[in-house]
Amino acid sequence: MLNYKQLHYFLRVAKAGSIARAAEQLRLAPQTISAQIGTLEEALGTELFRRAGRRLELTAAGQLTLSYADEIFQIGRELEETVRNRPGSSDMLFRVGVADVVPKSVAYRLLAPALGSAGRVRLICREDKLERLFAELAIHKVDLVIADRPLPSELGVKGYSHSLGRTPIAFYAVPGLAARYQEGFPRSLDGAPMLIPSDGATMRGALTRWFSEHQIEPRIVGEFDDTALMKAFGKAGAGIFPAPAILADEIREQYGAEIIGRADSVAARYYAISVERKLTHPAVVAISEAAKTDLFVDDRVPLPAGG
Repeated sequence: MLNYKQLHYFLRVAKAGSIARAAEQLRLAPQTISAQIGTLEEALGTELFRRAGRRLELTAAGQLTLSYADEIFQIGRELEETVRNRPGSSDMLFRVGVADVVPKSVAYRLLAPALGSAGRVRLICREDKLERLFAELAIHKVDLVIADRPLPSELGVKGYSHSLGRTPIAFYAVPGLAARYQEGFPRSLDGAPMLIPSDGATMRGALTRWFSEHQIEPRIVGEFDDTALMKAFGKAGAGIFPAPAILADEIREQYGAEIIGRADSVAARYYAISVERKLTHPAVVAISEAAKTDLFVDDRVPLPAGG
C-alpha cells in the first residue's frame, strides 16, 4: 500500500529541487527524507530522481508520479474543506473560475445567488482563459467554471455542462449614432462602424454568420478581448457594439448607449461547468435555479429584430 508520508516527502523534494532545501522547509534531517524517498522508489520499483549537478531532476517515472501526487494531495485538501464545510460548520468555500469572455455584469448576476444559498458561503472568484480554467477544474482547483460554451469532450475532463440560459444579442450605440441606424435595421448596419469581440469569443463566429446571412458588411473599427473595453469605446461613440439584450438597462446607465435592434438568432449562452461529484453543491444549485427562474426568463424586449 502506498505510503502517503513518503509521497509527501517526494512531492516537496520535487518542488524544491533538492533534498537539502526540502529538509530545511520540512525541518527534518536530509538523511530522513533521503531514506523515505529511497523506500518509495523501492515500493514503486523505479528511480524517481537523477542527479543534475547540485540539483535533482525527475525521471520519466518521477514526472508521472509528480502529476499523480499533485492531484492526490489536492483531493486531500478538498476532502478537508468538504468535511469542514458540512452542514452546521462555518463558511463554505466556493471556488469559481469565470471565463474572461463572459461579461462581468453577467458573471455577477449569475454568481450572486450563491451568496444567498443555504449556509454561509465564502466565494473565491478568479478570471482566466477558458482552457486554463478547464485544466484547473480537472484537478479540482475550482468547483465551478462559468463559461460561454460547454465543456469540450476532447479534453477528457470528467464533468457536466449545465445550461444556465440564453439571451439574444442586441446592437447598442450612443443616441446620436443609434438614431442614424435604427431605421431599416438590420440592413442599416451595412457599412456601419462596428466594434466586435475578438476571434476567440464564441459570439464572434455567430455574428459573422448572421452578417453573412443578411448580406451585411459592417465597417469593423475595433476588435476586443475585453468586452468592458469594447463598451468603453462604444460609450465614446467609436462605433456600434453587440452585447446581451438582458443588459440593456445596465448598458444605458453605465455607457449611455441604447439598443438599435436585436439579432434573435444570435444568442449568448452561458454554462455552469462542474465536475461530477460537485453537482449537489448548494451554491451551484442556487446559481442554476436562479438563472432559469430569474435571469433568463424574460429576455425578450419589444425592439426591432433582425431574425
